[in-house]
Amino acid sequence: MNWPWRPAGVLFDMDGVLTANNAFHRQAWQEVAAEVLGLNLTEHDLDTKVDGGRNPEIIERLTGRYPEAALSARFHDAKEGRYRDLGSGQLREVAGLSAYLDVLEGRGIPYSLVTSADRVNVEFGMKALGLGARFATRVLGEDVTRGKPHPEPFLLGAERLGLNAADCLAHEDAVNGVRSAAGAGCRVVALSTTASEAVLLAAGAALAVPDFTGWAAWLA
Repeated sequence: MNWPWRPAGVLFDMDGVLTANNAFHRQAWQEVAAEVLGLNLTEHDLDTKVDGGRNPEIIERLTGRYPEAALSARFHDAKEGRYRDLGSGQLREVAGLSAYLDVLEGRGIPYSLVTSADRVNVEFGMKALGLGARFATRVLGEDVTRGKPHPEPFLLGAERLGLNAADCLAHEDAVNGVRSAAGAGCRVVALSTTASEAVLLAAGAALAVPDFTGWAAWLA
């Protein structure tokens, strides 16, 4: 794949991409899965089933059954509330992010948020990082009927920028997110904040980098 490349638009996941916060999500998953679902999640479960996607779909991966609405709502409220408790005052942007956004804006390249998070968590994250005004275009978990790894979120993200997904660059950190973006036709530069470079490349990423400080390596 030829680099550098000038995309028509850039699609950013939030958790693990804008901020390296997945340790808080994973701890919340372990605690609330034990409390609400009676599941003791292993590191393998966290690595292969939890990262990337909406909570009901993740519960289905873990249990083999899509949860009923009441259970899904109970779990979601408990898990995301615990995540916000753990992450309060702790979120920092991934190195190089603001400078990268400055470059995109300076070159007239639009960008969008494409996340499985709900509105409350997005506002929590954007306020903590001071990025709310920069990510005016967003796709949230409640905006799609099929979450990651299905390509729908990234297809919608590109559509909201008035672009084809194949002309967009996507940034993801989780295997299911990479599969979603690659399945939509995006070129993916993954962040190795959650999974290893080898795992991300195997999932469909064209490149995997530790942060955004090396943006010039992939952006023309």
